[in-house]
Amino acid sequence: MDTTDAVSRLDDRECWERLASQELGRIVTRVGAVIDIFPVNYVVDERTIVFRTAEGSKLFELTANDDVLFEVDDHTDDDAWSVVVRGAAERLDTSDAVEAADELPLRPWIPTLKYTYVRITPDAVSGRAFLRGPEPDRYGVESS
Repeated sequence: MDTTDAVSRLDDRECWERLASQELGRIVTRVGAVIDIFPVNYVVDERTIVFRTAEGSKLFELTANDDVLFEVDDHTDDDAWSVVVRGAAERLDTSDAVEAADELPLRPWIPTLKYTYVRITPDAVSGRAFLRGPEPDRYGVESS
């Protein structure tokens, strides 16, 4: 395998296609020196990320600092990819915004009540694709 082709950047369209193809991502929050990561199921809605949550530490942290990272990835035996969204998280609190979010194909994965919608509006989206394969010879000498 030519290792120069093992990693490639995804363009904006490719990032959004991959984000839309999945349902589970991770949101990273930061409040002071405390950094947390939470798995969330989500949907893409017009180049934003929407998820539901309940009252608790995740929602508190998003309220204290709306700057977040959101990451999604996937892999097969042959390739893998990762997309990172940097942006601001906003609790949807107007009746129009909540009604619109209610129409999205977004349901909790676990049997808990999650009445709060959160929208991540990106400042930047970046992604990389990876070709999987064996590690190249470490010293540049092929063994036979």
